[in-house]
Amino acid sequence: MPLLRSVATVGSYTLLSRVFGFVRDILTAAILGAGPVADAFFVAQRLPNLFRSLFAEGAFSAAFVPLFAGTMAEHGKSAARVFAEDALAVLLAALLGFVLLGEIFMPAVMAVIAPGFGDDPAKFGLAVDLARITFPYLLFIALVALQGGVLNSVDRFAAAAATPVLLNLFLIAALLMMDRFGWHDGRALAWAVTGAGFAQFLWLLSSCARAGLALRLPVPRLTPGVRRTLAVMAPGTIGAGVTQLNLLISTALASLLPSGSVSYLYYADRLNQLPLGVVGIAVGTAILPPLSRQLRLGQAADAVATQNRGVELALLLTLPAAVALAVLAKPVLAVLFQRGAFGPADTAATAAALAAYAAGLPAFVLCPPRHRHAGQGGNRGDGGKSLSDPRVDAVFGACRDRAGDDHRRLGQCADPACSVASPRAFPL
Repeated sequence: MPLLRSVATVGSYTLLSRVFGFVRDILTAAILGAGPVADAFFVAQRLPNLFRSLFAEGAFSAAFVPLFAGTMAEHGKSAARVFAEDALAVLLAALLGFVLLGEIFMPAVMAVIAPGFGDDPAKFGLAVDLARITFPYLLFIALVALQGGVLNSVDRFAAAAATPVLLNLFLIAALLMMDRFGWHDGRALAWAVTGAGFAQFLWLLSSCARAGLALRLPVPRLTPGVRRTLAVMAPGTIGAGVTQLNLLISTALASLLPSGSVSYLYYADRLNQLPLGVVGIAVGTAILPPLSRQLRLGQAADAVATQNRGVELALLLTLPAAVALAVLAKPVLAVLFQRGAFGPADTAATAAALAAYAAGLPAFVLCPPRHRHAGQGGNRGDGGKSLSDPRVDAVFGACRDRAGDDHRRLGQCADPACSVASPRAFPL
């Protein structure tokens, strides 16, 4: 049962990260609550994570890992390492420029992703400052995604799966220092995010070296392999980022509502992310390398069987979790977060958003495997066209218009959008 072992490895480390993540969120709720500083930090944190989903662990991984695994299967480890080094050089050069532009134009970017903050100059200024501190995290985590793809392609899942633990440990340390020294402006948390990204990069750098795949940094050049990666990434950018894009729109709308609405959505999403990460991302990560090899070698029947087993396992574990989150949202949130600066009213508001998120959880769990399977389209020459569906935008737009000024209804907008897209992705 190689697939089950791989899923267990990724899922176990993801579960460990989620446990530390809940400790982090419990401390965040107790210290920052759901006030303006929490809103500003959550928006600042959302920005690099959005582009991380689009250009790192989402579209980039869906494009890079199949090509890297295919190159290794056909031409050996040396050729695959050269391809990875070329991709690393181009990715680093592109992201350095992108991060620099983001730092310069951050006020304009913040006006787009959190337009409601403009009514409070102090809150808007804090959000800009925090976002400028956290944005370099995008550079480090994109390099981490490439190194993790290299390791996953040689069936070494543990090191990459353990990297999120470092982020949570850094943030927990920052929160404890904030409580000890009375720092409540969120800057310590923002610096912890960027510091964790650098630590994750160093961790996987040493892990690649131990696996015999130490990557050098050549002069950036658009080799045929790199151009192929970029071509496959282009359509995948839309599909791989659908979850983060939906959450970003929800965040922008929540910023227009009373203070705390952004935080309610954040805390609800954090609990919703537990089964999504432990099950959905673990299954998607585990099936990608064998699926890539099977498609590259023309083993279509084996590839379909691998995909189907992943879907079956994901649904078996996710459907009960979705029901539990919807029914027990309020008591679970009360136990986890209701202390310190996070009161009963915050619990009730967050529970309503969590119940809405839970309704779409099964569809969202299927999205990671969907992205990874559709990403193979680049190898088939179909341009990955199954990644994009205009119905997603139509459903989300209509639902968003009906949400009005109620933060509790914003979470519902993301759910039907992914539900519309998911059924067409799996030729079972």
